[in-house]
Amino acid sequence: MRTPTPQPKAAPVVAAVSYSVEDAARALGIGRSLAFRLIREGQLGAVKIGRRTVVPVKECEAFLARLGGAA
Repeated sequence: MRTPTPQPKAAPVVAAVSYSVEDAARALGIGRSLAFRLIREGQLGAVKIGRRTVVPVKECEAFLARLGGAA
């Protein structure tokens, strides 16, 4: 009789709290250049972590809410 092969433990699922600028752009359905321009103009909040710029998920949601309120 064969000994069952131990199954690898699945990595815990962690909800993202921030996106890279590229991922934020993809989530918003815009291009990378426009995402950087919105950050530079202060319309989309972002933070620096070391050399990386990340966009909190809540900032993407707030940006979309502001756009929806303007319509």
